[in-house]
Amino acid sequence: MLIGEYEHTLDEKNRVSLPRQFRTGLGKRIVMTRGLDNCLFVYPKKSFEKVVAKLDDMSFAQADKRGFSRFILSGAAELEVDGAGRVLIPEHQREFAKLSKNVIFAGVSDRVEVWDAGAWKAYKSAIESKADTMAETLGQIGAL
Repeated sequence: MLIGEYEHTLDEKNRVSLPRQFRTGLGKRIVMTRGLDNCLFVYPKKSFEKVVAKLDDMSFAQADKRGFSRFILSGAAELEVDGAGRVLIPEHQREFAKLSKNVIFAGVSDRVEVWDAGAWKAYKSAIESKADTMAETLGQIGAL
């Protein structure tokens, strides 16, 4: 399980160290792709293969499925974690997530999200202010 929140810094070559706490769970080969809410999603390679399988199971006749598959898959990159635990974040992904020097790694169960630190702070503040309401709604549908 990938959980927790860690701040790291992009170096001058646009590499970033994966938090030590995530390295074992992610492995040496990861897949990084565009995520929702303008962050990046990072999966262990095997977990990403399951995401792809779910996308493949949906009908390509549906425009939303085609669009979402294109969004996730065309933005993906398989990356090697180097001996120091670093990865090079591709330029198109840095631009998508508007990453500056400071980034946040947030563990979200089966994946890690990479956020610009400023964007994460704003997003987290908004979510924290709505946590009680979200919990109530999820409780009403039996999700909690």
